[in-house]
Amino acid sequence: MSEVGDRVAPARRRGLADEVADRVREAIFVGRYPPGAQLREVELSAALEVSRGPVREALLRLEREGLVRSSWHRGATVTDLSADDIAELDSLRGALEDLAVAEVIARADDAELAAIGKLADAMERAVDEHELVRRDIEFHDAVFAATGHGRLLEAWRSIRCQVHLFLLTRVNRSVEGYLSGVPAEHRELVAVLRARDGQRALELFAAHRRRAVEVLTGE
Repeated sequence: MSEVGDRVAPARRRGLADEVADRVREAIFVGRYPPGAQLREVELSAALEVSRGPVREALLRLEREGLVRSSWHRGATVTDLSADDIAELDSLRGALEDLAVAEVIARADDAELAAIGKLADAMERAVDEHELVRRDIEFHDAVFAATGHGRLLEAWRSIRCQVHLFLLTRVNRSVEGYLSGVPAEHRELVAVLRARDGQRALELFAAHRRRAVEVLTGE
């Protein structure tokens, strides 16, 4: 084997682990594995028709994303967000989103605002709460992309999967007001961004986040 071959694993193994991670992540996001569900290597290996090595690697990746937690007595489970998790995630998301809103107001062009608007419109066509959560995340992806701030976008991507899990936890707790109210909330967010009203935009984005937290905390 070459000197380089002695130092790195074959690329195909990494690609297989990527595929397994994608499949398990998607299963979590569509509700097949709810928070707290066990992710057994042997069962995933059989279901996906791969060896346990790529499954183990995929679960480690999902753990780094915050979607999975591992412990010696339970193995890997889908992350069940604690009250502290919710508070930390909400505060970090709020800090990032406040900066994103300010950057969009200051820098986004009409085409970028139109793209955000189209994603808000797409939320109206969601057939269930899991699709709506996905559309919700895509909307916020577009907001961060429109900032033109590369490091801010990377910071959002680092917590994106956890925010997705947060929203899934919210709809698992209660769908009341989500399917009916969230699309309208996002239309309001688009309108205030287009008006370039920075203070009002910050207020509406904060209220939007707060409503989800209130469902989870019972406040």
